[in-house]
Order: sequence, then C-alpha cells, then structure tokens
Amino acid sequence: MQPKVCTLGLGYIGLPTSALIASHGIFVHGVDISQHVVDTINAGKIHIVEPDLDKAVASAVSSGFLKAATTPTAADVYLIVVPTPFKGGSHEPDTSYIQAATEGILPLLKEGDLYIIESTSPVGTTERMQEFIYANRPELKGKLHIAYCPERVLPGNVMYELVHNDRVIGGVDEASTEKACSFYSQFVKGEPHKTNARTAEMCKLVENSSRDVQIAFANELSIICAKANINVWELIKLANKHPRVNILQPGSGVGGHCIAVDPYFITSEFPMESQIIGKAREINNYKAFWCAAQVRQAIEAFKLKEGKAPTVALMGLAFKPNIDDLRQSPAVYITQRVLQEANDESYFIVEPNVEEHSVYKLTDVSEAVEGADIIVFLVAHSAFKNLEFTASQHVLDFCGVTQ
Repeated sequence: MQPKVCTLGLGYIGLPTSALIASHGIFVHGVDISQHVVDTINAGKIHIVEPDLDKAVASAVSSGFLKAATTPTAADVYLIVVPTPFKGGSHEPDTSYIQAATEGILPLLKEGDLYIIESTSPVGTTERMQEFIYANRPELKGKLHIAYCPERVLPGNVMYELVHNDRVIGGVDEASTEKACSFYSQFVKGEPHKTNARTAEMCKLVENSSRDVQIAFANELSIICAKANINVWELIKLANKHPRVNILQPGSGVGGHCIAVDPYFITSEFPMESQIIGKAREINNYKAFWCAAQVRQAIEAFKLKEGKAPTVALMGLAFKPNIDDLRQSPAVYITQRVLQEANDESYFIVEPNVEEHSVYKLTDVSEAVEGADIIVFLVAHSAFKNLEFTASQHVLDFCGVTQ
C-alpha cells in the first residue's frame, strides 16, 4: 500500500514524529541518508535516546505502519525534518539540506499533495522552496499545498509534547494552512494557531531568541555579582518576590540545538536590527569562557595556598540538566578549555547520564566528590543535589546545584 506520509529526516524530531503518526494507523515512509539509521529503525530499534520512543518505534514497525529507506517514495504528505546547520565556520544558516530533500521528492509530487517544512529555517525559506518546486514542476503551480510548521518540543519529553503542545501552522496561502491544520489534527491534541509561512518561520526563531535574551540577563547578573561579592542566587530569589519580575537562573552558558543556534538565524539576516539578540548570544557564549577562567583562577589559588596541584572534579557535560545530549554544550566547552590549560593537576570528569564518552574517561559522582580538592558544577543534574563536602574542599557552583 502506498504510504500516506513521507518523512525526510529521521533524527531527534523526524523519528518521533514519524512514530507518532504511524501509531494512528497512518502509513509512514521515513527517509534518512544514513543506512545505519534506516537498518536500526527497520529492526524496530532506535539510534537516539528519548523516553518512550523505543516502544513507539517498535510498535509502529511491527504493525507495518512505519518503514525506513534511504530514498523517498510517492505519498500524499511530505514532511521535511532535516538539519539546518551553519555554513562553514560562520553563523549563516545552511538550507542546502532542505533544498536537497525537496529536490529528492520533485519527481514524486502530484496535484493536491501537502508539502510541509518543520526544520528550523530562515524567514522566507518556505516561499523559496515553493519557487524552487514550481520552477522545476511548472505544471503543478497553484496545485500543491505548501506550509511551514515548526516543532517546539523539549528533549526528554518529546513524545508527550508532540501530542499536547500547541502548533503554529503557516501556509503560503489560506488553503495550504487549512490543509496542514487538517493533517496535524489527526495526531496533535494541542491547539493549532493559523498564520502565514513567514510568520510561522519567525515565530520559531523568536521563541528561542526570547529565552536566550532572558538567560543572558541572568548570566550577566551572575558575572556582575561575582565581582560585587553578592550571592546571585539569593539576589534573584529576592528580586523575583516583585510581582512583575521573573528573572531566570544563570548557568554555565547556553547550549543545545535550539536556544544556542536559532538566534543566529535572525542575526545573520537582520544584523543591524537585531542588536539585543546578537548581544545576548555574545553574553551567553562569554559566560562559558568566564567559567573556565574562574576554574583556572581557583586552581592557581589552591597551588599558592597548598603548595601542590589540586584534583579537580568537573561535574556535568550535558547541555541541560538530566539528559544525555551534549550538543552545543557549554559544559563541554568549559571542560575542553580547562583541560587545554592543565598543568600538573588531576581531573575527574563526571556525567551521570552518559555511560561512556569517546574522549573523556568518566568518573562516578561519589568517587569524584570524595577525591576532589576543587568541585566545579557545570550542569544542575539531580544526581548532584544534596552532596556533602568537607571544609577543605572548594566548590564552584555555576548552575545553582548547592543553593
């Protein structure tokens, strides 16, 4: 039977989305350029870590509603869920993956089909893909439904949020918006919010940029408070007693594949207009650099006082608490920078949510805390809460674990 949906990209969003759709009795043909990913999924297994995803994929594959391949096939709905990385060493978004995925389905498109981009995209990408499609298939002009619908899920809770979060759905015209809304209503319980494609594209970028700006304020405060000898955690707690103030908690920087990335999609296209957004990115990047410098200062101070090199425990590598995802992680950057400047001190690297790392030898939480002279909290994992320290141990807490 011909699949109803063809998903292009089976990563952190594409695979959960495909499994969810398939769980509603809709035939899904998933496409990924990696043969390993395809083979893993067709065996009913998963290549990424996400709670409940393994069961959803196993069920969808065994029931025959989900199949994976390296090439697309004809369907009625095409979902583009591929990465949008940066070009080279710049912060300019690279939409070539979206274009390549679109190019791959050009011969398959037919009148009445629905084409949706979910990938994070610069403003105007959906319209550019519309032009690209019609330039190559002019006989389909005005006969396809084309829309942009960004995901807005939290790693670690993806399967729940895909269903229950509201969706912003923006078509290139009203008919496309309605068709896309009808499609998502089959498996999404969250409320659909209709708009146009450009607004939907900007909405995704603005959501994460807003968070980045708010975090930058907290991180800047933490640097100021360190210089002013003020406990930033107490300060924020007191300031938030004001009925109209809600300052976020500072950390060791900002990581992940959304908040640390999406603001650049705005600053690259609107560099003169996005002053606050651009500055927030600088502040949050600088915070990780600042944290590494604080660790180095603590090490040198210990050497002067004790006359020997310390043992240092670097606690956490993930980009946020209680997950195993290390993408764009400030904790990884800090660890790398500290180790690059290491002399004769010893190090424990701790990440309780990862069994092993390709670069670092990981140490158990209790062993690291017991054996370290300097303990550095980079991520506020639950496993780090309520630990006990000796009077001689020096604790650097960049994320509020001890508060």
